[in-house]
Amino acid sequence: MSLDNPISMFEMKGKVALITGASGAFGAVAAQCLSNAGCQVVLVAGNATAMAEVALKCNGETHQINARPDSEAACADMVAKAVKIFGRLDILVVASGMNKVAKIDDMEPATFDAVMDANVTQSWLIARAATVQMKTQGEGGKIVFVSSARGLLGHPAGYTAYCASKAAVDGITKALGCELGPTGITVNAIAPTVFRSPLTAWMFENTDNAKTVRDGFLARVPKGRLGEPEDLAGPLLFLSSKASDFYTGHILYADGGYTAG
Repeated sequence: MSLDNPISMFEMKGKVALITGASGAFGAVAAQCLSNAGCQVVLVAGNATAMAEVALKCNGETHQINARPDSEAACADMVAKAVKIFGRLDILVVASGMNKVAKIDDMEPATFDAVMDANVTQSWLIARAATVQMKTQGEGGKIVFVSSARGLLGHPAGYTAYCASKAAVDGITKALGCELGPTGITVNAIAPTVFRSPLTAWMFENTDNAKTVRDGFLARVPKGRLGEPEDLAGPLLFLSSKASDFYTGHILYADGGYTAG
């Protein structure tokens, strides 16, 4: 790597990436971004149909695993399959998770537990399995969690489970960044705010309700617009490449300045 050829710091050809939640909004961005940058990609998702559609948009070699990272055995199996198929594991993107919105007096404890399990415990489990493999390889690696601006900021609409879970993901990111620093494995998180996806498409529409909600939200976004999938690709490529070798334990807010004010 040389400053004479700085673009080489972002070279991804031959790297192997495993992406959980690959059928979701961020997972689909990650799959396309890393695959089209030259990675061999293992897609993991519970929705096989949606995952197959994502795979069609990837130019590189992909393999699909219809599963969720919901147990130690499942996570170990995902990593083992990635290594069996592509020979190694260099990058883990944890894009799986869920949200259930309800005010605290309406939310069932089981619902709170489900959100925490999907966003925190399962993130920890797959990161643990990837860490074991990356340490065995002895060449470092990249772990990228998907957090949220809600890991830093609260929300009045019934986000106690989601905000708590993403704050926990931030804590795992920082703790693992410290723990794994000597191994060459970097651990970071991307924390977006609202960006275009099937779940948020209504906010981009020209209806009166969408405009009211959007205008109220954008009053706090210095960039003055909602996010697009492309806004997440650049940070992901940075955190997955050698360009970020000296960065670990960071939460990178892809939010148009929302958390700065």
